[in-house]
Amino acid sequence: MKQLLNQIFSIKKYLLRLTILLLMVVLGSSVFVIPTSATGVYQIPNLTASDRYWVLDQGEVISRLNEGKISSTLEDLAKQTGNEVRFVTIHRLDYGETPESFTRGLFEKWFPTPEAQSHQTLLVLDTVTNGTAIITGDQVKSLLTDSIAESVATETLGVPLRDGNKYNQAFLDASDRLVTVLSGEPDPGPPQVVDTVQVEGTFTKAEDTDQGNATAWVVGLLIAATIIPMATYYVYQINQPSSDGNGQVINQKLED
Repeated sequence: MKQLLNQIFSIKKYLLRLTILLLMVVLGSSVFVIPTSATGVYQIPNLTASDRYWVLDQGEVISRLNEGKISSTLEDLAKQTGNEVRFVTIHRLDYGETPESFTRGLFEKWFPTPEAQSHQTLLVLDTVTNGTAIITGDQVKSLLTDSIAESVATETLGVPLRDGNKYNQAFLDASDRLVTVLSGEPDPGPPQVVDTVQVEGTFTKAEDTDQGNATAWVVGLLIAATIIPMATYYVYQINQPSSDGNGQVINQKLED
């Protein structure tokens, strides 16, 4: 029996150590956030004359189907008008970088001379903040004015993003509007915004649920580590037969 009690208390110590470890993991995960890698202009590959990609989706927010559709539309625009449009998405900017400074740096990296820049349009989105920026070359400003370009970045692209991060719709709409304007047709304008009453949701976030489940496991282990050894020892005590002073067992009978 002494060996059994030693095993029980050994299990209790093991459970306590395991519980403390899990508790440290839960608390650490709720306090510390592992930073994802940031993106700088130097990490974007160079664009050569043979490169024909029109969408660089490093933020991974555009579906393959829509990426192909947008690329085909922008390539047709380039063939028909000589005006080229490129979309770039990234996930997190380098420290101190803004969407504007990143877009300017990438524009100058890809198109280092005024001649190379003249018929270019570059639209960039940071998926962490949904910050956008757009830069155009001198030769397209007669069609794509600065005010229209700004409207494309902040309204045509921005409205679907503010309405539930609808990235695919945002880039499809931006592509359609840019192609229309750069083809010499009238600007269709930004999307119409319909005011709706926002009802606060009561659903628990996934990360809150996960953390709550982890905490529940920790609490459960703490309770188990305390109660199981005590209950086992209690059962052992009440099942021991009583004895008199001479060490002889005394049988007791319960009477009604």
